[in-house]
Amino acid sequence: MSDEQGYESFLLARRAEILERIDAAARRAGRPAADVEALAVSKTVGADEVLLARRAGWRAFGENRPQELGRKLEALAALPEMAGVRFDMIGNLQKNKINQVIGRVTLIHSISSEHLAEAVSTRCEARGIVADVLLEVNVSGEASKSGFSPDEARAAAEHVAALPGISVRGVMAMAPAGDADAARATFSGLRELACELRARTGLPLETLSCGMSDDFEVAVEEGSTLVRLGRCVFDQGYALK
Repeated sequence: MSDEQGYESFLLARRAEILERIDAAARRAGRPAADVEALAVSKTVGADEVLLARRAGWRAFGENRPQELGRKLEALAALPEMAGVRFDMIGNLQKNKINQVIGRVTLIHSISSEHLAEAVSTRCEARGIVADVLLEVNVSGEASKSGFSPDEARAAAEHVAALPGISVRGVMAMAPAGDADAARATFSGLRELACELRARTGLPLETLSCGMSDDFEVAVEEGSTLVRLGRCVFDQGYALK
């Protein structure tokens, strides 16, 4: 077996294990597993690995740098196997990089301020497109994390929801690393905030993007509809806990 075949076999087996764990977590929460989408975060791998992941069954990928997003899209665009594959922007988005992202991704997870929302709105309106976006919320209050505070999200929600050129589809959060209890509190806090924002905006806000390699099962138990998985998908040295 070649190295490529061996890696593809790993990706296939690991994906099956991840989906089994998502299914079990959803059942513990009394939810259908079909309500949860898994995004393979491809920011640390190349286009070749993305293609192998696609062959293993992954159909949605996440990137955190506009330049790397562009490189992968250019490398993979002409391949028939990549037809229908989705890419999302999950990382911090600087205003001077907006044009490299809009119109190229399915969902922007990282609208972290009113000013950024307004800038994306302006650029999209000028191009006659609408970008699906999530509001990034710093539920845990960590100084190292970007995003709206919960109070800022409450105050800004109606204004942002009314902006032309963007469609707010939900909310996103990241949990503190290495603390299962804090992760659970972050995810449940995001779920509760989404309920509040639905009442304020009248929007369904159906997407809760939370949960990564170390905590996705807790996130699913607490209502996540979209988990962002990088190391546990692509790293053969990563052991699922």
